[in-house]
Amino acid sequence: MTAQRLRDTTLHGVGVRARDNGGDAEATALTARVDGLRRFLRAGEAYLPAERLSWAHTVVAHAEQRLALSREHTVVALAGATGGGKSSLFNALAGQELSPVGVRRPTTSEAYACVWGAPEEVTDLLEWLKVTPAHWFRQAQVVDGQSPLRGLVLLDLPDFDSVEREHAAEVTRLLGLVDLVVWVVDPQKYADQVIHERHLPRFRRHREVTLVALNQADLLSAPDLEQLMADLRRLLNADGLDGVATIATSAVDAPAGLAELQARLEEVVNGRRAVAQRLAADVDLAVEDLSELVGPPAAEELVGPSAVRQVARGLADVAGAQAVVQAMVTSYRYRAGAAMIWPLLRSLRRRGPDPWRRPHGPALGAGGGPGAPGITGAPGGVAGPRMSGFGAPVTAPETAEGPRAAASLVARTVGDRAAAGLPEPWPEAVSAAARSRLDGLPEALDQAVATTASRAHHTPRWWRAVGAGEWLATAAALVGAGWLVLGWLLAALGIPTEPPQAGPLSVPVLLLVGGVGVGLLLALAARPLATWAARRASEREAARLRAAITELGRTRVVAPVAEVLRAYAEARDALADARGRDG
Repeated sequence: MTAQRLRDTTLHGVGVRARDNGGDAEATALTARVDGLRRFLRAGEAYLPAERLSWAHTVVAHAEQRLALSREHTVVALAGATGGGKSSLFNALAGQELSPVGVRRPTTSEAYACVWGAPEEVTDLLEWLKVTPAHWFRQAQVVDGQSPLRGLVLLDLPDFDSVEREHAAEVTRLLGLVDLVVWVVDPQKYADQVIHERHLPRFRRHREVTLVALNQADLLSAPDLEQLMADLRRLLNADGLDGVATIATSAVDAPAGLAELQARLEEVVNGRRAVAQRLAADVDLAVEDLSELVGPPAAEELVGPSAVRQVARGLADVAGAQAVVQAMVTSYRYRAGAAMIWPLLRSLRRRGPDPWRRPHGPALGAGGGPGAPGITGAPGGVAGPRMSGFGAPVTAPETAEGPRAAASLVARTVGDRAAAGLPEPWPEAVSAAARSRLDGLPEALDQAVATTASRAHHTPRWWRAVGAGEWLATAAALVGAGWLVLGWLLAALGIPTEPPQAGPLSVPVLLLVGGVGVGLLLALAARPLATWAARRASEREAARLRAAITELGRTRVVAPVAEVLRAYAEARDALADARGRDG
């Protein structure tokens, strides 16, 4: 039989795939490892440099594509330099002159493919490899679909030392896709620097799917061949390929010169493990490249409730929360006194303005000397808000950098603690996350204080009740006093009057004494009652203010940091899954 060129009408559009060996444990383990690598990329792509992930993305894409194609076919590539005889080996294995042979550089300019088996089964695979359809061939000696090499797709690659750059690029591309590589060297150039420095070391993780063939063995005597093979193995050990299979071949002495190579190819093809082994080696390389991006477990407790409380304390200091609450107590007592003061003493007591209604706000906080951070530029850098005449904070853009810097310091402290011990570039990502939502935080703190301030002007009903009682008592005292004065005047004019009695006391005396007594009693009781109520109100408002500030700290500082740490933990676990057997 002669070699049959695979026609476009035969191959294109058929898309028939061989049955995947879904129960193969090695393929199942590989699928889990690829999934781990994919999860690593998904977890880390927002925080890690794109150039560090590009190879892993390529590995995942290639693995997914190759596993979706036939796993019962093994793609073997013959790679080598010009004049090494790889095309001769290709033709000898195929049993037909398919790939051009010569000494001109370059000899092989494009990849050739020879298929052992039904042509339509490998259509998708060859199209994925992007081998030109004109270079697809069927092996000549396959009779009724039976052959020890059935399932083999053999490629003859362009020369890797070609003077044409596109040829070298094509070799590199295909070497990244094939399942097994047979490196063909010859006695003259087996130690060539190009192959030992640029190519073979890249396959140190691919020993199981790498074979080195010393071709043209027919040119050597037995002692020379043995010596040359020993030196070749020495060079391979230096390349990191210790233990890789090496054989001697000869296309001239075929089939004797191809017997060992063909036997090894039969073992690979029938074992159907090369696909999984090649992809597993690719995953190994990707994991090795990414390993330095993960380290010890993330200290996620550093972004737990204690971290939220720490941030809340820091932001409360930035907002001057303690001074605000103290000013509320002072204001509460001030307004309570104003609302419940005994009218008879009102004109005798001089009071300053309400702290919440001072032109420059309350004199808040104890450590607010010059330069101390105020939430919106309180005078003199006082740690607290500057209030308008209606109790609302007044934003002062010219001094807003103070609170922004203070809030940034709080965020940086949390970020630095959370990032401690993480490998680069995760600390930078954590630090950036801690500061990512600081824009508008000082204004949000202002709003929290403003909301608290708005409740500071609430007038409790019991104030009105006490105030009304004091006015009634005062009115009763005034009526009693007026009645008595009127009685004295009438008596002085000789007009007898007899005021009504209420027990031992006359009504005017009772009204006077009772009004004064009740007024004094209410005035004395109001002061401690106002102090107690001010404390209760301040505790309530302080709790609300703390809750508002805590929520701001959680959402603006801690949550972004926790998000990065979760991504790091997911990436770390995913890479452990991708490592699989090396785990």
